[in-house]
Amino acid sequence: MDTVELGIVPFAAPLKVPAANGFWVLDERLVIAEDWHAEIWLDDTDSVATYTKVWATLRESAVYGADAQNVITRAQRSIRPDSPRT
Repeated sequence: MDTVELGIVPFAAPLKVPAANGFWVLDERLVIAEDWHAEIWLDDTDSVATYTKVWATLRESAVYGADAQNVITRAQRSIRPDSPRT
């Protein structure tokens, strides 16, 4: 899909903000956040701006493309050390 970019935040990556809960920035008008007890739909300007800033900050710690594939491959090998090396 040309509108999706997969990034992986490696365990050792420095984080400027913790990834505390799952959330989706749907557009500049709506964010859906999940907490332990609820799914919260946020449509006020300040909340959307906050989550957009958090998203941008987390993206800075992520790796993409071949680097992301390398993180995935290392994780697979740590789970299944007998897997073939590629």
